[in-house]
Amino acid sequence: MTFRSSRRHCLLGGLGLAAAAIAPSAAFAQAFPSRSLRLAVGFAPGTGPDVVARTLGQRLGDLLQQPLVIENRAGAGGQIAAQFVAKSPPDGYTLLIADVSAISIAPAAFSRLGYDPAKELVAVSEVVRTDFILVVPNQSPARTVAEFARLAASREKTNFGTFGAGTPGHFGAEMFAEQAGFKVEPVHYRATGDAVSAIIAGDVQGAFVSTALATAQVKGGKMRALATTAPQRSPLLPEVPTFAESGFPKADFSAWFVLFVPAGTPPGVIATLNEQAIAAVRTPDVRRRLEEAGFSVLGTRQAEAARMVVDETAKWKKVVAATGFKGD
Repeated sequence: MTFRSSRRHCLLGGLGLAAAAIAPSAAFAQAFPSRSLRLAVGFAPGTGPDVVARTLGQRLGDLLQQPLVIENRAGAGGQIAAQFVAKSPPDGYTLLIADVSAISIAPAAFSRLGYDPAKELVAVSEVVRTDFILVVPNQSPARTVAEFARLAASREKTNFGTFGAGTPGHFGAEMFAEQAGFKVEPVHYRATGDAVSAIIAGDVQGAFVSTALATAQVKGGKMRALATTAPQRSPLLPEVPTFAESGFPKADFSAWFVLFVPAGTPPGVIATLNEQAIAAVRTPDVRRRLEEAGFSVLGTRQAEAARMVVDETAKWKKVVAATGFKGD
């Protein structure tokens, strides 16, 4: 063998080794998904987050041409499900639907969190948002936000029901109380049903509940809606004014729901999931079902979702610090 032919064989051999090194990751991305997936959600069946997970998951599984199983890992304001996915293999087969509570509020509110959202989870797409409605028991004398604020200021403290410490409804109540000049006493419930029952029974004077949950309860005559945190009135409850209309423009918080994967998931897999998640929520029947349930449909690109989570984490860190709350 001549020097030239030997050099050529070495060069081809080197290229072959490089191609072999690249091939597995490329093949993995191209083959994804090749088996069933699971989508974890940190709330019980029938709740708003569960509706999002099941409505998105059904269509996403169809688009990925693989079974997609919903796993309800309820508890701790979504933290149990978030920790489960954060510690899962970064292969794209274990997904998470999480809201602002477990991702952007929890790191500031709990010093012993069992996971680090910023380091262990990657946002794929913000799929939907929902705003909040200030609701009161039907027997409450307050029929406007101003009346509620006056009554609250006349009491030593006003009990606010929440769906758990560190949730948007918890800190939303703190923010509203500061603006309106009254003292709030958060009453945290472990289960959504328990909180709803407490509001209906008058065990608490008020609560911030999602538009998705409030719509059914208000239309069913179970509780009264005073205002929405949205920038405009909800088409589901058009008679309910905004907080801005009611004289409290700073009550503008909402809950977002983002699809996450464990950090270290291959970029090609994340790109596939992002593309199909966007297609899923923009499918006409999926969009209709989510909007009827009280959600605003988005479906954002991965970079946009990641920036949003970073911004929201900084925002809620300041809110939590201002209240002095520490969950542990």
